[in-house]
Amino acid sequence: MSTPHTRWSQFGVLITVFFFWGFVAASNEILIPVFKKAFELTQAQSQLVSVAFYVAYTVGSVLYIVASKASGRDLLQRLGYRNGISLGLAISAVGTLLFYPAANLGSFELMLAGLFVVGLGFSLQQIAANPLAIVMGDPRTGAQRLTMAGGVNNLGTTIGPLLVSYAIFGSVASGNTDASIESVKTPYLVLGVAFLLVALMLKFSSVPDRIDLDEVTESEAQDSGKLIHKTSALAYPQLTLGMIAIFVYVGVEVSTISNLPAFLEEHEGIPVSAIAPYVSLYWASLMIGRWTGAAGAFDISSGRKRLLALLLPYLAFGVYLVVNTIMGHDVSQFYQYVWLIAAMVLVLLASRGNPARNLLYFAICGIIALAVGMLTHGRVSAVAFTSVGLFCSTMWPCIFALAITGLGRNTNQGSSLLIMMIMGGGIVSWVQGMVADAYGIQISFTVGVVCFLYLAFYAWRTGRLLRAQGIDLDRLAASGGH
Repeated sequence: MSTPHTRWSQFGVLITVFFFWGFVAASNEILIPVFKKAFELTQAQSQLVSVAFYVAYTVGSVLYIVASKASGRDLLQRLGYRNGISLGLAISAVGTLLFYPAANLGSFELMLAGLFVVGLGFSLQQIAANPLAIVMGDPRTGAQRLTMAGGVNNLGTTIGPLLVSYAIFGSVASGNTDASIESVKTPYLVLGVAFLLVALMLKFSSVPDRIDLDEVTESEAQDSGKLIHKTSALAYPQLTLGMIAIFVYVGVEVSTISNLPAFLEEHEGIPVSAIAPYVSLYWASLMIGRWTGAAGAFDISSGRKRLLALLLPYLAFGVYLVVNTIMGHDVSQFYQYVWLIAAMVLVLLASRGNPARNLLYFAICGIIALAVGMLTHGRVSAVAFTSVGLFCSTMWPCIFALAITGLGRNTNQGSSLLIMMIMGGGIVSWVQGMVADAYGIQISFTVGVVCFLYLAFYAWRTGRLLRAQGIDLDRLAASGGH
């Protein structure tokens, strides 16, 4: 069987939805301090923004599983992947419409309902788009393709908080520091129109509607005789452990940035209206790491891939600098960030394309970054917390690829179970908010340390589990040419 090549024209259409996921998720970090001030909320209460948005993924995934069971056939195999993503975009568009009456009424609860419906639509999109990105080409470079899609996602996370902050506060030069709930509705109405336009574009695109999941699994294994064939995705240990890994990964990624504005205001004296470049840098850090990891997805020589791995992160950092400069923010204070980027690149190259090793190394770096942030003060502490974004950057594709490897026809069920655990972004943020209220914002980042410790364990354990199933990650990475 010939090795399939990545279908770049189809992949380019698919990854537009990854951009929107990032745009909305990062914009939530601007809404949190705005709502906290406008509605006079505690730190834990303000994290209900994250809870509403990320728990919607769990509800959406449960509905997906129930609908599949009730119909006796996997929902995406019935609807089609392309149609499923388009339907998810339409549902999210309905959620954005709720921002209009919510803003007019000044209702925090209705705002949360809008975010919940947006997240509900995103859950269906994610269940379809993540495995689709992995299989749209050579399965051996599936994790790198998902990393590339994540890089587009983080282009959205870099731009989103800047545009939403501008819509709420106006330009930096205006000096406005008051949050206007009324001004929240316009960017989300525009976003809803964009959702519908992309849904139509996808509906009539050439993005695949069907994939042969069993064929993909056979191509992943070095020894297909050791593959295990189960009737349920939950029977695969890499999936069940991966569900917890997704929960704590999204948890530490979201809780770190959700609580960072409160830390910056309390310890650095930075007002809410001026936090956008910090939030943008955190999400840009994920883009930087994912653009670096995406180098392995291209069908080029190993030498050129290493060259791309050195160039792409600084290109991504350049995007951050240019966009923030255009928005009128002073970015000179972040020039020294290039050294942290260099450290991240070296760690990524040391993993040699093995997703388990990549996850382990980055989990250790994440622990170090949080420890430095908690034990220091001033700019060093702020930059250390921000750098967590660099070390979270490639974790999603690594965990996702590890968890669904070898699942075969159970892949869609496994994907929906993983998407369900995105609720960790809300739950862990809320837990950190409670810790912050009780013990202080800086010490609350110990919650993230616990999350990274589990991720290190998952990376170590899953490599051994897959090897027992005839899947050698080092050989798979080597044969994938990265």
